[in-house]
Amino acid sequence: MHDRLTIVKVGGKVVEEPDSLSAFLKGFSGIAGQKILIHGGGRSATSIAEKLGIETKMVDGRRITDQDMLDVAVMVYGGLVNKNIVAQLQALNKQAIGLTGADLDLVRAVKRPVKEVDYGYVGDVTGVNIDNVEEMIKNEVIPVVAPLTHDGKGQMLNTNADTMAAELAKAFSFVFRVSLVYCFEKKGVLADPQDNQSVIANLTPELFDEYKESSVISDGMIPKLDNGFDALKRGVSEVFITNVDGVNNGFSSGTLLSNS
Repeated sequence: MHDRLTIVKVGGKVVEEPDSLSAFLKGFSGIAGQKILIHGGGRSATSIAEKLGIETKMVDGRRITDQDMLDVAVMVYGGLVNKNIVAQLQALNKQAIGLTGADLDLVRAVKRPVKEVDYGYVGDVTGVNIDNVEEMIKNEVIPVVAPLTHDGKGQMLNTNADTMAAELAKAFSFVFRVSLVYCFEKKGVLADPQDNQSVIANLTPELFDEYKESSVISDGMIPKLDNGFDALKRGVSEVFITNVDGVNNGFSSGTLLSNS
């Protein structure tokens, strides 16, 4: 097995606000060993869509990706947000390359089947091909991955960034000791959503179930934790949820997921 690989997914306000993104990238650059960065950018996509006169449609907090919104997602995630991050990493003397799931056939997906809701061009991951990216990482290049996939037939798809991070972490765990980090604006998983100091330092599947039943943990945090615990079951060494300060202080604050 090779050295440690840290896969960080950054999203929420951290990506959208220039000061917080700059602070995050400085901390991210200082992480020892090989690194991969997966980013979101939903607020930017919504803003650009509005300027273009394209309506943003959401169901239970999930974006409906029709053809117009897919075009926006590809432009914003794969272009505007991705290349801005790459440029800032280069300014920090870090070799970085911007990728989507279509580049180097990195992440394939299928269009989500229509059930109660038609999510449009949203992709559910079916496979990860790490071969070419693995060589980049060994040469100290940082892949910066936008939350876009492809179906192998020429169709781009919009895919949840948390899911992409977990799928990449599981694939790379065969050749690296992988740490998966979710970085957003909160200090970690909170026992009281209104109190940013109420960080749950360690979270097990049993506690997770208890907190879900009591609605302490709800909404968008649930799929993030589902992805995290699944990654632990599939060979990822550790999963950590924190904010920019947690990244900058060497992950000494935040929520650590564990299987027991």
